This record gives sequence, C-alpha cells and structure tokens, in this order.
Amino acid sequence: MKTVSIDLDNCYGIKKLQAEFDFSKAKACAVYAPNGSMKSSLAQTFQDVADGVASKDRIFPARVCRREIKDEAGADLPKEGVLVVRPYDEVLGHSPKTSTLLVNPALRQEYEALHADIDAAKETLLKALKEQSGSRRDIEKELSSTFTARDDQFYVALNRIKDEIAALPDAPLATVAYDVVFDDKVLALLATDEAKAAIQDYIKKYNELLAASTYFKKGTFNYYNAATVAKQLADNGFFEAKHSVTLNADAKLEITSQKELEELIAKEKDAISNDEELKRKFAKLDKLIQRNVTVRDFEAYLLNHEELLVRLGNVPAFKEDVWKSYLKVRLEPFQDLLNKYQAAQTRRKEIEEQAAKERTQWEEVIDMFNDRFFVPFKLEAVNRLSVILGQEPMLSLDFTFEDGTDKAAVDRSSLMQALSTGEKKAFYVLNILFEIEVRKKAQQETLIIVDDIADSFDYKNKYAIIQYLMDIAEDPHFKQIILTHNFDFYRTIQSRFVRYPDCFMASKTAAGLVLEQAAGIQNVFVKDWKPNFAAEPKKKIACIPFMRNLIEYTKDAADPDFVKLTSLLHWKADSDQITISDLDVIFNRLFGQNVASAEGAKTVIALIEDEASGCLKAAEGINFENKIVLAMSIRLTAERFMVKRINDPAFVAGIDSNQTPKLLKKFRELFSTELKTLRILQRVALMTPENIHLNSFMYEPILDMSDGHLRKLYGEVIMLA
Repeated sequence: MKTVSIDLDNCYGIKKLQAEFDFSKAKACAVYAPNGSMKSSLAQTFQDVADGVASKDRIFPARVCRREIKDEAGADLPKEGVLVVRPYDEVLGHSPKTSTLLVNPALRQEYEALHADIDAAKETLLKALKEQSGSRRDIEKELSSTFTARDDQFYVALNRIKDEIAALPDAPLATVAYDVVFDDKVLALLATDEAKAAIQDYIKKYNELLAASTYFKKGTFNYYNAATVAKQLADNGFFEAKHSVTLNADAKLEITSQKELEELIAKEKDAISNDEELKRKFAKLDKLIQRNVTVRDFEAYLLNHEELLVRLGNVPAFKEDVWKSYLKVRLEPFQDLLNKYQAAQTRRKEIEEQAAKERTQWEEVIDMFNDRFFVPFKLEAVNRLSVILGQEPMLSLDFTFEDGTDKAAVDRSSLMQALSTGEKKAFYVLNILFEIEVRKKAQQETLIIVDDIADSFDYKNKYAIIQYLMDIAEDPHFKQIILTHNFDFYRTIQSRFVRYPDCFMASKTAAGLVLEQAAGIQNVFVKDWKPNFAAEPKKKIACIPFMRNLIEYTKDAADPDFVKLTSLLHWKADSDQITISDLDVIFNRLFGQNVASAEGAKTVIALIEDEASGCLKAAEGINFENKIVLAMSIRLTAERFMVKRINDPAFVAGIDSNQTPKLLKKFRELFSTELKTLRILQRVALMTPENIHLNSFMYEPILDMSDGHLRKLYGEVIMLA
C-alpha cells in the first residue's frame, strides 16, 4: 500500500471529497479538520470499509452515495486491511482474537494435540455411559459429583475408582434406569424420616430371611450372585461337559444341569420374596410412595425390581455401585480414556510450567500501558495461562486502584465509576493497543484511521499516545491517516514524526470538502508572516496583532508602539492617521530590521480596507491571513460606525479596555429599537476577537472559523457604514 486515493460523494454529510495520501516516503499523514468539516464522517466512511458495508447520507438518504477508496493499483482496500480508531468507546472490550497475543504457537499446538485424543476418547466414553444409563443428565457432572465433592472433577473421579472397577467380577447394577431411581423427587422422598424407617424395617426383615436361607448368604452369595454363576457355567459349557455342582447344606445336593440350578435358585428366591411379613413391609413402603404422585414412575419401576429396595438404605453407596456397573460394562472406552489421559499428564504439566514462565505480547502491552499512561490504577492479567493453552477464550484483567500508598483491588464496573473522563479514555486506549498489537504480530498490512484519539486527554497521556503513534509509524506493515480538530495535537505530531508535506488542512466549501497542503503549523508568524512583512500586504496586516503581543510581553501596555498598534485594532482618534511607514518603523524597532515599504505614505486603515475587499474574491479554503484581515476590517468599520453614531468623544476617549463590548453597550442604550443593526454588531463582538487577539502559541480559533462567515459579516458591516 503505497498510496490511498479517496473519491467520495454524499458520504455522511461529505458532499464531495477527492484526495490522495502518499505513503511512499513516510508511513503517516495528518489532517487538521475544524469542527463541522466532517472529520468524523470521513472516519465513519472508512469504518464502513472495515465493516464491509455500504456508506450513505443519513440526513439526505435520497442522495446518491458513491465511495471509492483504492490503492496505487486501483484496487479497493480489503476490509481486513482497515482499522478505525474512534475517539472513545467506554464499552469497547478486547475481542477473542486479541487473546492470540498470549499464544506461543508451538506450545499451543502441542498442548492441543495432547488434548485432541483425550477429548475424542472422553466423548466416546460419555456417549457409551449415556446409552448404558439411559440418562438425559450431564454425565460428566453426575459422575464427578458421585465420587468427589464437586461436579467438575471428572478425571479425579475416574482415577479414584479405576482399581475398584478393574477388581469387579461383574456388573450387577448395569441395567438400573438412572433417571428413574435417582430422580431428585425420589431422593427427596427417600430422605424423609418416614421413608428411612420403612426402608430399614424392610432391610432388617430381608436380612433375617437371607440369614435363614439354605443356600444364600448375605454379602457373598445372594440370589443375584447365584443367577450369575448359573449363567456363566452354562455359557462356558460346564454342564455340557458332564460336570456337576455340589451344594452344601444340611444334606449335600448335586446339580447336573443349568435348568436344575436355575430352578433351585428361583425356589430359594421365592421363599424369601413371598414371605408374608416381608411383603407387608414392602406394602408399607409402597403405600408411602403412592401418596406422592410425583414419583409414580419410581413406584412402577420398584415393583418390577424389588431386589433394589435393599440398596436404598444407603443411596450414595448405591449410586456409586451403579456407576461402577455402568463403567464395568463399558470397560474398553473407560480404560482407553484413562490411558490417554495419564499418558498426557507428564508432558502437559511440562508445557504448562513452560507457558507460565514465558513473557507474552499481552503482558508487554499491559506493561506498556502501565508504564506510559498516567492513571490511578494498574493492570494485571489473571488467567493468562488458561488463554495461552486455549482453555479459556478471553483474558481477564485485574485492576488495582492506587491512591498514594493505599491500594485496593476493584472490578471493572467500580473502576469506571471512580475514573475521570480523561482516565476512562486512557483505559479505552488499552483496547486499541491490543488490537494494533494483534495486527502487528500477524504482520497484517493495515491502514489505521486515527480519529482524535487524544481528544480531552491531559498532556501526559496525550504525549503517551503520540509516542505510541510514532512507534506505529516505524512498523512497515502500518500506514496512518491521523484526523484531528485539536490544533495543538496536530502541531505536536507534525513536530514529532509526521512530515510537513504529509500534513493537510480540511475546509468545507459549497462544493464539498477540500484537503489543502497545511500552512502555518509551526509558528506561522516567525516562519511566514514576519519574513514576508514587506512583500505581501495581507501578511503585513496579519503581523500587527503578533507585534502588539510581543511588545506587551517584552515591555508593557503603556509603550508608545503598543498604543499605536492598538489604534490599528480598535478605532481610536488617530487610527486613520497611522501610515504604512509608521508601521514599518515599529517593525524595524522591534526586530532590528530595515524595512521600507513603497507605499509608505498610505494609511494602514486604507491598506486594510483594500485587502479586505480583495479577500472577498479569494477561493474558498483555509485562507489564514484573509481571516485576520477580514476580522480587523470588520471590527474597525463597526467601531467607527458606533463611535460616529454615539457622538461622545469624551466617553470614547475614556475606554481603556474591551472597547468593542463597551461601545456596543452604549449603542444599545441609545438605539435600542434598531434591532437589525444591534444583531449585526453583536456578531462582530462575538466573532472577531478570536481572529485578532492571537499569538504564536494559540491560534486555533482562527482555523476553526470558516472565512465564509467573516465574508458575510463584512458585507453587512460595510452596508451599515
């Protein structure tokens, strides 16, 4: 990107603009745009390019809008190649892409590779457990909370029970309907004292019957274990091989077939289940469950799975055993996940330790902000490691508010309430730093439109921003167009890093917006008007207020030269008697020069009137000297008019300061009915002082005012006279 050409019609109030910015010799251009000359409209037009949307005219939407912003090859600027930095946006925060500042690519790639296999294995296991349990719940959280005190300790839970699952001979509870049995309403019911008593009563009787059983034994060989043994013997061809099983009781019993064994188990089971007292105890619990309509599914399930009732006396242990059964049935994906997780642990820890030690661009940006900008708080990144490794998408910042030796941690909301407007704007700059550093890291060629970013800043932070813009100007991938209506800021960036030929001034004309080569940025009086005092009449006239100020600074207001120059800025008794030669004498005495103008006998007032008439014919533009000449002529003409109408020499002679408003006040007292005349004179009092009483340190007001307003006022004042 060597040049950027702009051709606009009806873009947000810019009626027309054609301009070209040349970046072949430098990376930054600056535009001074007085208020109302559509600086923000130009920034919005570039924002549309960045957003990939069409521009428009908001006030007159029917006007045809045309936007062409192209590079030296005639190609449109790509939207990703444009960044608009607005003056202030309090809610702006960094975007997910800015967190790439924290990334060490090699570390993240390896870390993500470690986790890719683990995540895939985890997904396979969770899917298998969901199928096995039939649950609609978050399996990961359920399993974690079952075996740990929290619901986010999934891998801790798996590691805790891996040996227990490996030691399980079978999975007796693998078909339990998880959501039915462990429904929250069911668990709440089972936790009541009445339910607990009924369950314990049932379990007590069940254990008594089990202890009296011929073949079953509590805790080692219940009828579930017996049925499992029968099935496993049959599945392995035990009876087909003519083997037999001998059961020990009062008398030994030899079993020679699966059918015999299953019939014996069923008979023994029925002897327990059909016990009348046990049935009464079950009915008591069932009646209690029936009273609660919200657990009817559990009641129906329990009627078909009465053997589970003995497990309800200890629900947490029952739940653990259910999960162990699920995992036992799904042993292969369970072991696969654990193996991959454990294999990655050592390297992951090494990567995390290495990442924690590294300084990153994010922290460099934060350090840059803390070091360069003067605000009552410091920043610190708190989750940098998680963002580095991709575990979290956005960086979190901690804020420490500092007041002398006192420090306090605050959240963003409280911080924003405590900051001044200037301090909030400085904080906003932090987001800009992040965005630009992302592009710098990616080597993204970018045109940055800087729209008065330092507006209303104190000088310390304003200079910090200027220094950062200087740093950007050193990067080969960045170009800048800096827009501002702050003349002091404009003058400073020109003195620091923007070349004079790359500085422009915007002026609004009837045809549209015009960008002219800048003039008068650095002390226009010393660099332009004083050297051309003898040769250019307008610049001779423009020197008068500067010369008067210098005499006031170096001598005092009683100095004869100061008094005489005052008579060229206000209408006095001797105003129309001062000649150009008299002005030359003051100039030579002040600066040690030897100027002698050809028209020395001509009065300065006549020169001012002639040059003011010529200003009306000048082309529209900045017209620096024209504004001073017009303002001086307007005020002198208006004061002469008021002095003549007031016709009170003693009153006029007694005015020693603020002559224009004092004359206006007197005129209003005498001619209060001349409303049109008073309105014109009031505008003279308002518009002309800032264009006349200027000095080498502050002459921004004269730039902000269009000379079109002065031309119109000049015509009206001449008509009065």
